[in-house]
Amino acid sequence: MTRMIVKSKVGADGVLHLDVPLGTADANRDVQITIEPVAGRAFIAMTEQEWHEFIDRTAGTWQGEFERPEQGELEARDGL
Repeated sequence: MTRMIVKSKVGADGVLHLDVPLGTADANRDVQITIEPVAGRAFIAMTEQEWHEFIDRTAGTWQGEFERPEQGELEARDGL
């Protein structure tokens, strides 16, 4: 049996369900499962009040310039 990585998502109820078909050749073998969170930004549930506070805290904090790059020429097409 070779090592494999299976990515799954924990349900809203906080329970992780896994179905990993390994084949009959690996039937009745002991396996070890390691659970670790995937690196990256995790979703954090916010209350409505926390969301409004986040918006108030971040609104107006952009320090750069908003500019639209040149769009180029419009392609001329044959009429229908």
